[in-house]
Amino acid sequence: MTSYKAINLNKHLVTGPITPDFFQAVQLEKPVVKEGELLVKQNHMSLDPAMFGWMNADTGSYIPPVELGTVMRSFGIGEVIESNHPDFNIGDRVTGMMGWQELYLSNGEGLDKVDAPLPDADVLSLFALPGLTATQGLFNVGQPKAGETLVVTGAAGSVGSIVGQLAKADGLNVIGIVGSDEKADWIVHELGFDGAINYKSDDIDAQLAKLAPKGIDLFFENTGGPIQHHIYNRMNEHGRIIVCGLIADYEAGEPQAAPSWSNIIKKRLRVEGFVMTDHFQNAPALLEKFAPYVMEGKIKHRSHVLEGLESAMTGLNLFTTGENKGKLIVRL
Repeated sequence: MTSYKAINLNKHLVTGPITPDFFQAVQLEKPVVKEGELLVKQNHMSLDPAMFGWMNADTGSYIPPVELGTVMRSFGIGEVIESNHPDFNIGDRVTGMMGWQELYLSNGEGLDKVDAPLPDADVLSLFALPGLTATQGLFNVGQPKAGETLVVTGAAGSVGSIVGQLAKADGLNVIGIVGSDEKADWIVHELGFDGAINYKSDDIDAQLAKLAPKGIDLFFENTGGPIQHHIYNRMNEHGRIIVCGLIADYEAGEPQAAPSWSNIIKKRLRVEGFVMTDHFQNAPALLEKFAPYVMEGKIKHRSHVLEGLESAMTGLNLFTTGENKGKLIVRL
C-alpha cells in the first residue's frame, strides 16, 4: 500500500440530514514512520452520536469541533503494521481516536493495546466507548441502589442497552424507551429489561404509570425529545437524572424546550451531564468494574456493521432514523 484513503470534514453541521457533501474523500501518500512513531492499519471504526456535536461549529462545547479540511474524528481499532516506537510492536492490536482513515500515524499517545481475544466488533461494542460510558454514567453519576426504578432512553443503542443490563444485574427495575416494537421485544426478551415503551406509540404516560407504579428513581437520558417530559414528571424525590446524549436535538439544530425546573426544587432532584472525555484517565478502573459483568454472561449486545470507509458518510443518519440495530460500526 503506497497510498491510503481518508475522509475530511467539508462543512459544519447546522441541521440534518447528513449528506455526502459534508465530507470529502481524499487519497493520501503513505506516511514515513520516524523514530518514536508507529503506523496503524485501521480495521474497524466506531460511529457515535457524539459525532453530530463534533461536526458542529460550536467552539464552546466540551471538545473543539473538527476543523474543516481535516480528517473526521472517530474511535477505532486496528493493527500496528510498522513501528519505530519502543512500546509497540508490529502485529499489536490497538484502539484509539484514529479518525475516518485507513492508516493512522501516531507517536503512541492515546493508543491502548487490546489483549482480549475478542473480534474487533465486540471490542468496539463492549470494551470501548459504550462500556466505559455506561459504567461511568450509571455507577459513578447515577449511584443506583437495588430496588430502585431506572428508565433509560435509547435503550436498544450501544450505551443504553448496556446501562439497562448493568442495572438489571444489580437488582433494579429497568424500563427502556426505544423507537420500534422490534427493539422493545429485543430488550425485554433478550436483554432482560422489565418493560419497554416504543416512544412512537400512544398513551406513553399511561404506559409509564403501569411499568413504574412507584415512580422513577433514575433517568438515564440518551435521546432528548418529548419523551423526557413524561419521564421527568414521574421522578421520585431525590431522583437522579444522568444526561448522556440528546440525539433528537442534534439533527434538528434547535433544541426542544426542556421541562420546568420546578420539580428539581420540589423533589430535590439531581441532574448531571457527563462526557467520557472527562474520564478517560479512569478507563482502567471502569473496565475493571465492567469486565466481570461481561465475563459472567450478564451483558449481551449486537453490532450493526457497515461496509467500507465511505459508508460512514450517510451511516450517521441511522441514529436519527432509528434504523441502526446495536453498536454502529464501519468495517474498512
